[in-house]
Amino acid sequence: MLAHCQAFPIRLIMSSFSSIPPLGLYVHVPWCVRKCPYCDFNSHEARGEIPDIAYVDALLADLEQELPAVWGRAAGSVFIGGGTPSLLSPEALDRLLSGLRARLRLLPDAEVTLEANPGTVEQGKFIEFRAAGVNRLSIGAQSFDDGLLQRIGRIHGRREAIRAAEAAHGAGFDNFNLDLMFGLPGQSPRQAEEDVATAVDLAPTHLSYYQLTLEPNTAFQARPPTLPDEEAIDEIQRGGQARLAAGGYDQYEVSAYARAGFRCRHNLNYWRFGDYLGIGAGAHGKVTLPSAGRIERRWKVRHPRDYLAASGGAGRIGGEAVLSRADAVFEFMMNALRLVDGFETELFAQRTGLAVSAVTEQLTQAQRQGFITWDRERVRPTAKGQDFLNDLLQLFLNDHE
Repeated sequence: MLAHCQAFPIRLIMSSFSSIPPLGLYVHVPWCVRKCPYCDFNSHEARGEIPDIAYVDALLADLEQELPAVWGRAAGSVFIGGGTPSLLSPEALDRLLSGLRARLRLLPDAEVTLEANPGTVEQGKFIEFRAAGVNRLSIGAQSFDDGLLQRIGRIHGRREAIRAAEAAHGAGFDNFNLDLMFGLPGQSPRQAEEDVATAVDLAPTHLSYYQLTLEPNTAFQARPPTLPDEEAIDEIQRGGQARLAAGGYDQYEVSAYARAGFRCRHNLNYWRFGDYLGIGAGAHGKVTLPSAGRIERRWKVRHPRDYLAASGGAGRIGGEAVLSRADAVFEFMMNALRLVDGFETELFAQRTGLAVSAVTEQLTQAQRQGFITWDRERVRPTAKGQDFLNDLLQLFLNDHE
């Protein structure tokens, strides 16, 4: 989230950083077959063949320009998101991953995730993606009900969603995520329960289970569909959580559930306020510079046409900012308080460069209101804090400069 970043120049009021955060790499592929009416991501409908080789070359040129800020550091995760990255040809993906490894050191056990739309893949393509170096898939099923999928504008049906999960198993992926949405237009608690049951039967190692929301600048926001009421949403969510727990999936974040040992390392790095480079049209990055006592953000131009035209040049930059003290506090809390286990107070100091005393007043108030538990070593959101996360975060926004 960059809504609270301030542009250069800015008065720096960070303290010292005791360590350098882990590093990840986000790669954005902006094309999709058809824009979903609920989607507010930077995605653009592909009209004809996408220029995937030219785009990969622009990505690698972009990365080369980002490297000076992270010299000597190794990335523990790569996440290729979109859009629909599974639209890339196996040749383009191999070119991308080979080029990444030649420029940026990856840890030996680095997690390399590719997002995939069930309507654009088959087992043969998954096999080639795995051979190129992808070791984790994230499959956007969203639902297994044909009628509901049509209502939210997906290009696939129940059969394709199931086949994609089966293809992941068949291609040798022992780690993959299924995206599942609830609160869909006209969805009943029973339909939601059947979706979760189907997902569990497909045995992914990870599930993202989240509520459909009407985001600004989307077709659904302009022409809102009829969604289940709050009572039905609560029933659906509680039922889904119980079914996932019974299936062996541990909830570790607001919308993330995993089997033991399969939490998403890339997303955990976000939620723990780690560093990440962002390459691709509209991609965002965050880098901590301990010697300078600051945290920098940079983001790229959104339209793939403009990004390709820049191809590694200064024109690829959409903007950059340095986080102020208030920015760092709010962004850390906005991420870390999504985690069921919360965060260690030591992590707050390591990631923000500030002593926990900087937020003692807000933490005390949050504890008094029943949003968190705090034992001076760990801050953990309560069930109330998870249900009213925006209210909890507002306590830290009040201190924002």
